[in-house]
Amino acid sequence: MSTERIIFSRPFRASRELANLETVLGSDHSHGDGAFTASATAKLKDITGAPHALLTTSCTHALELAALLLELGPDDEVIVPSFAFTSAATSMALRGATCVFVDIDEASGNIDPESVAAAITDRTKAVVVMHYGGVAADMEQLLALTEQHGIALIEDNAHGLGGSWRGRKLGTIGTLGTQSFHDTKNVHCGEGGALLLSDEILMGRAEIMREKGTNRARFLRGQVDKYSWQDIGSSYLPSELNAAVLDAQLDEFDAIQEQRFRVWNTYAAQLPEWAERTGARLMAVPEDREHTAHMFFIQLPTEESRDGLIRHLAQQGIVAPFHYIPLDSSPAGLKYGRTPVPCTRSARFSATILRLPLWPMLTQAQLERVVEAISAYGC
Repeated sequence: MSTERIIFSRPFRASRELANLETVLGSDHSHGDGAFTASATAKLKDITGAPHALLTTSCTHALELAALLLELGPDDEVIVPSFAFTSAATSMALRGATCVFVDIDEASGNIDPESVAAAITDRTKAVVVMHYGGVAADMEQLLALTEQHGIALIEDNAHGLGGSWRGRKLGTIGTLGTQSFHDTKNVHCGEGGALLLSDEILMGRAEIMREKGTNRARFLRGQVDKYSWQDIGSSYLPSELNAAVLDAQLDEFDAIQEQRFRVWNTYAAQLPEWAERTGARLMAVPEDREHTAHMFFIQLPTEESRDGLIRHLAQQGIVAPFHYIPLDSSPAGLKYGRTPVPCTRSARFSATILRLPLWPMLTQAQLERVVEAISAYGC
């Protein structure tokens, strides 16, 4: 058997990346809002169906921009899933808002609507929803709750580019949506992100906040003869170098997805017998949702059996990590948030989850090695 190491993730290389970078470097415009920013933005809007999209330097910055747009402050609370990346919380805490951590649906890793309902107070201003693994959360209940209470719904769609819920594209269902183009994501530019919007008024203000609080974008379009400081903001605009790589990646979105689904579908087809035998649970997708093949996770019966499988795979040169440490129990979570009810499902999910190698260039031989190694493990 081959001893070549199979890593967890490898960034995709699009065919036109170098040519696009050469174009930028040979021009007199390498800062943001140039031709590649415009082209990549148009392609992103086409994939998501978003009326408006603004490229940012990261998904974290897109979340910070969302918090600014919602005018969050020290008197506000934002409900956040305990099992999520730190950006979902720190972007809200940065505005002084209190993060209220709630539990998840243990089958999917997504925020639990009943836990959200129980956590809403007269200080609640927003709910952050992460579509874990690119599988939509229970949007029917979440939309009903946010509409009933008049609070904003922020979609952290870092995993979900191209995914949908009942035909509606992820990232465009809530008040605001955010995307990640970190190099671990399906489409990337090293580091990058985007804010998706449908509201014209929010879009106008977001454009100003993204450009250091100025109306420079309007100036570049010839709508004003000079630009000036208009609002609070920061430097959230990526350079043309990042946009050039992203533009090349988006050109090959369908091809990237086809290869990721090849890997995902292999795991889904070949591991059920092992899962039934060992008591493990495989990632599943409800019928009313289209996922993105961003990841394939397994839940083992216990933390010990999960850690044992990680060691077993590592001995055979296969990297399969766990994921987030719950936010509610983290040092910053304890400082900047509160947890009305213990997030026991989040803790259990974090302790038993394992993610398998998944990237477009993974060969069938490598896939077979992963499947065989897992199949040989008994909990």
